[in-house]
Amino acid sequence: MQMDQEIVLRPRFQKSLSMTREVFMGLFDALHSDKQYVVSKADAHVFIRIPKNRSHFWSPELHLEVQEETDDRLLLKGLYGPKPTVWTMFMFLHFLVAGLFIASSIWLYTRFTLKDSINFPLIFMILMLLIWVVLYISGRMGRKKGEDQMKELQQFLDRVLETEGV
Repeated sequence: MQMDQEIVLRPRFQKSLSMTREVFMGLFDALHSDKQYVVSKADAHVFIRIPKNRSHFWSPELHLEVQEETDDRLLLKGLYGPKPTVWTMFMFLHFLVAGLFIASSIWLYTRFTLKDSINFPLIFMILMLLIWVVLYISGRMGRKKGEDQMKELQQFLDRVLETEGV
């Protein structure tokens, strides 16, 4: 499972494995007590996280989904991403800024057609653009800060799969 060198928004991968779902899920049973990573399972999903003592705001987590292709083959889908609270906060802020930008553009248009002063709506639009740029840059910096831990999670998954000879 080779990942590109560039950091993408939420890196994904797929891998076909020659084992059953039960065998794959069993690989993680002994790892619940692992102090290096927090492993949790639910149905056909495995979540691998960095423990709190090594975690920071931008720490990634690895979500694995197991889909059975045949009786003895499965498709492993992996998704790296920020913690759900961080992802939700960023999406909320992006939608809020986008909504305020659209509202201020409507306000600017109405003020312009009424031949009123457009200074305040224009300043507000520019401010929303600047806030969006700050959000974008902070998101890129956060991904860069979490890159080492993302690679660490990938190496951990590779080690787990190597124990089964995959």
